[in-house]
Amino acid sequence: MSLSLRYENLVCELKPEMGGCIAGLWRNGTAVLQSTPAAGQQSVRQAASYPLLPYSNRIAQAELLWQGQSHTLTKNWLPDPHSIHGVGWERPWEVVSQHAAAAHIRYRHRADASWPVDFEALQSFTLEGSADSGGLRLEMEFTNLAPHAVPAGLGWHPFFAKRKGMRVSFNATGRWENGPDQLPSHRLASTGLDVPVDTLSVDHCFEAWTGRAQLTDPQLQIRITSSLRHLVVYTLPARTDIAIEPVSHTNNAMGAWACEKPDAQALGVIALEPGAKFSCTMRIDIQPTLTEHAA
Repeated sequence: MSLSLRYENLVCELKPEMGGCIAGLWRNGTAVLQSTPAAGQQSVRQAASYPLLPYSNRIAQAELLWQGQSHTLTKNWLPDPHSIHGVGWERPWEVVSQHAAAAHIRYRHRADASWPVDFEALQSFTLEGSADSGGLRLEMEFTNLAPHAVPAGLGWHPFFAKRKGMRVSFNATGRWENGPDQLPSHRLASTGLDVPVDTLSVDHCFEAWTGRAQLTDPQLQIRITSSLRHLVVYTLPARTDIAIEPVSHTNNAMGAWACEKPDAQALGVIALEPGAKFSCTMRIDIQPTLTEHAA
């Protein structure tokens, strides 16, 4: 069952049964995210955005280490030897409520080979604003249903449609370099990015992101804001999209590499006590550029 939200000149289509994902987001018919109409979406890998929970990015060799215990996870991105992006994007979500411009969906996880503890997650999607400056507000809440403390990480994986002349900009204080195994190897100082997207090649997790990023092109200005303070950015010149992913922790923060550090929680891992909740927000605000106004 797909859902269609509409408000002013915005349309957002959701596929709850396909990983609780966003199929597409359009303003006046122009794709904001790399969008596929929900009716034509065959796989979550065609999604415009999907949730990241209970962790973001990779866990090395699909081996979760937590409080001295090792848990072997399902390798869900074969032939990649790691596990990636958690379970929320792979499982069906149920619709809790839907209105013209808003929807709420839920996923309840029972411990399995992909993640060893019980939890519940809620997502909400709301279109709001005005015809000149509207956007999509997303909220996610994670509840620990296990009888003991568990690690938790949250985030979103939106793919923004590239357009000619697009530029990306945001501020940060550091970024993690990846080794040949696609896992972080060392941290470098970084002020973020302020560069054209057309020729950009990047696959990094940025630290101490200010929570604000912007994509600007001759047609649209897109502002991404979030309560989360790590940002994964991925694109290549040949790709038609750029992923700008607000996340709660660094890549592989729950893997063996992180456990060698003095404090894995310093990398953003949240330790949730039984019944405790962890929530986060993201907004995608869209407005026309001055050139569109002038036209």
